[in-house]
Amino acid sequence: MEGLFTKYLEAVRETETITCVGYVFRVQGLLVESRGPQAVVGEICVIHVQDTEILAEVVGLSGEIVQLMAYSEISGVEVGCRVKATGRMLSVACSPDMLGRILGPLGTPVDNKGGIVTSVRYPALASPPPALSRPPVKKRIITGIRAIDAFLAVGQGQRMGIFSGSGVGKSTFQGMLARNASADVNVIALIGERGRELNDFIEQNLGQDGMKRSVIVVATSDQSALARLRGAYVATAVAEYFRDRGMNVMLLFDSITRFARAQREIALSSGEIPAQRGYTPSVFDALPKLLERAGTSSKGSITAFYTVLVDGDDMDEPISDNVRGILDGHIVLSRRLAMRGHYPAVDILQSISRLANDISGPETRKAIRIVRKLAADYAEIEDIINAGAYKLGSNPDIDAAIERRSEIEDFLIQETDKKATFAETLSVLSAISGVEIPEDEMMTA
Repeated sequence: MEGLFTKYLEAVRETETITCVGYVFRVQGLLVESRGPQAVVGEICVIHVQDTEILAEVVGLSGEIVQLMAYSEISGVEVGCRVKATGRMLSVACSPDMLGRILGPLGTPVDNKGGIVTSVRYPALASPPPALSRPPVKKRIITGIRAIDAFLAVGQGQRMGIFSGSGVGKSTFQGMLARNASADVNVIALIGERGRELNDFIEQNLGQDGMKRSVIVVATSDQSALARLRGAYVATAVAEYFRDRGMNVMLLFDSITRFARAQREIALSSGEIPAQRGYTPSVFDALPKLLERAGTSSKGSITAFYTVLVDGDDMDEPISDNVRGILDGHIVLSRRLAMRGHYPAVDILQSISRLANDISGPETRKAIRIVRKLAADYAEIEDIINAGAYKLGSNPDIDAAIERRSEIEDFLIQETDKKATFAETLSVLSAISGVEIPEDEMMTA
């Protein structure tokens, strides 16, 4: 019976019997300051502007002064506008009915398919699972991408970064993961992306089959910094909901760099002093708090892939460097490979999975070492080979690398609409390396 009245019961529960009110006295940049209402940091308030209401969040307090940032444009806000506290923090209504839906940065549907009726709400801002409650990563996931399954094995609950400059194929790569990976549910966060990329991603990269088991949370680049920031937390909360239902969730997050830039905009508007290359200390405080929410738990797992937009292909810029230190591995997409038509442009020599040895069999690890060495030997002397200055027979290791070069490259290049089975991937790896990989290592975990 309760199901019939769920939305009405929720409306009653959220109704405030005591209303705290304040008034705007200053608007500066992104920041709205009011005298009152009584509120706490993170609480949602409503700014009344003529006949409309603007949702805002408390980002700072100074005596009786409440500092607010809006989730949308603040056009029309003026001194004297009434500010009402709601008494609640940002949370998202969660239900299995979210599958196949597109949510905005506040967790409300934006796909014109109606609301999500449920009494279950997850807080957007939450703490990661306690460290001692996290089971170790033991089970491999199959991505269907040969370069990953062969050389960068990923386990359920592992967190990986996808590092590349602009235009090197991050979105296409994520689309392949969403379609092919052995996860129960995909949660896809498009944070700070161009507006046109939403439909492009759904139609060209995700496809209808991928969409059926996915939830997309989108906060486009034209939305406010706070909306972009909170969209990241909402997507993580949705992933936590499915994780707590015992599912293996894949969180595809594009991009962590734009999340960091949104946090920087908010911090600078609040008067925080920049620290590293214009980034404020609060950015580096927020990154681990967000990233650590993914991983294993006693109920399920969130396997996360976070894209990192590397400015000027500089892998040591502050955000790249910090994120790389937090995550469990990194996948580098190379502009040099992309320019040669090598897709996906995964540079296996610069990429690493910190848990690969824990979830790969001994013969598989041996085969990987051999093929990596062949690729490294060729890369080390590639310029000399191309110049025609290397003479075959000078070095047996280099000769072997040249002989196997085309096989390795053909193995790593993969059409975006092709899914490679795990057995096929390891069979080819075995043939290139000359190591016999037993059948039990070819079985999916």
